[in-house]
Amino acid sequence: MGIHVIKIPDIGEGIAEVELVAWHVEPGDDIVEDQGLADVMTDKATVEIPSPVRGKVLALGGEIGQLMAVGSELIRIEVEGAGKASEAAKPAPVAVAPSPSRSSVSPSQPSPAGGRSEAPRAPEDKPIASPSVRRRAWELGVDLAQVPGSGTAGRITHADLDGAAAGAARIPQPKRASAMKSLGPGDIENIPVIGMRRKIAQKMQESKRHIPHFTYVEEVDVTEVEALRARLNAKKDRQRLTLLPFLMRAVVVALRDFPQLNAHFDDTAGVLKRHGAVHLGIATQTEAGLLVPVVHHAQDLDLWESATELARVAEGARSGKATREDLSGSTITITSLGALGGIVSTPIINHPEVAIVGVNRMVLRPVMRGGAVVARQMMNLSSSFDHRVVDGQVAAEFVQALRGLLEYPATLFIDAG
Repeated sequence: MGIHVIKIPDIGEGIAEVELVAWHVEPGDDIVEDQGLADVMTDKATVEIPSPVRGKVLALGGEIGQLMAVGSELIRIEVEGAGKASEAAKPAPVAVAPSPSRSSVSPSQPSPAGGRSEAPRAPEDKPIASPSVRRRAWELGVDLAQVPGSGTAGRITHADLDGAAAGAARIPQPKRASAMKSLGPGDIENIPVIGMRRKIAQKMQESKRHIPHFTYVEEVDVTEVEALRARLNAKKDRQRLTLLPFLMRAVVVALRDFPQLNAHFDDTAGVLKRHGAVHLGIATQTEAGLLVPVVHHAQDLDLWESATELARVAEGARSGKATREDLSGSTITITSLGALGGIVSTPIINHPEVAIVGVNRMVLRPVMRGGAVVARQMMNLSSSFDHRVVDGQVAAEFVQALRGLLEYPATLFIDAG
């Protein structure tokens, strides 16, 4: 017998270390080739590390939440033969949303299915499945131990899961993270901040430490744009529009006159990098935390194309199927809490951007118009700016431009001269 050592792989893009966010095996487990061993996270992506060999797990090289250097020892496996120190196992495709535990793992892109002959699995054997299959099984309430696998070494594929979903054994769903257990007066619960939550915390800290924020709030009468939205939604053959595509369009049009806000600020080099294309980040709440999927080249999209792309990237972020491209490259961000938007907020800029537009709750209330009190749909925009490169007057003029475009929605569709 020999020992096979698997190391943290070089995932590329100059990454020097990763965070270990989930183990799928324990010391003493018998594993097969291509079985998922662990999930590691870099930036906002999760990568599953599979085993290149069959054997028994001897030792794990790190604990959940630990930062590990590329090339460091991940796991030791006892194998037949002499064994060796492995060049890091080839990682599985990148995915989003890290694993909080062994039983709730991160999704990744589906693995190709093997032959269709189903491999039997003993009751005591752990089911072999990719993170995306495990996540779908968790969402469907399907017990993977009851699903026969048709892939290599009995690996469960998406097709196997689809076939079993209708009549498979159901398992109790774990409580959502928000459903915290009750604590007694003298109890203290220590909750490690790891995975995506750690990345979010680092990102927020970086933004607040480096960027001197200031927030400008303006009231907007959205009665006319809401009337237009209702009229367009009456056409049943088109995708239903929310207010966000109109706001996306307003940002694109307003940036024609304020291109310095569609930018990144490199404070190390002291350079403001303006972008010709508008890549709109859309802050999106997911089970893994707050992610910012990106609608690329928003300046080229009409309302319905914007709505379609917005729905695609937001759903990708929520389901864990977003690609690295979907989660990177934004040049300015929109954030909205919808009905929970409150009256005023102070959104944090998505570093290294220089502006973020926040949408507050829409309410029907009395407003003076033409000497009379009338009911109007009103909404506040709370927008934050990097005061190092954006003066207060410029910020105010930009928000006033957004206000004018939303209050007179016909101007959203006037091409630049």
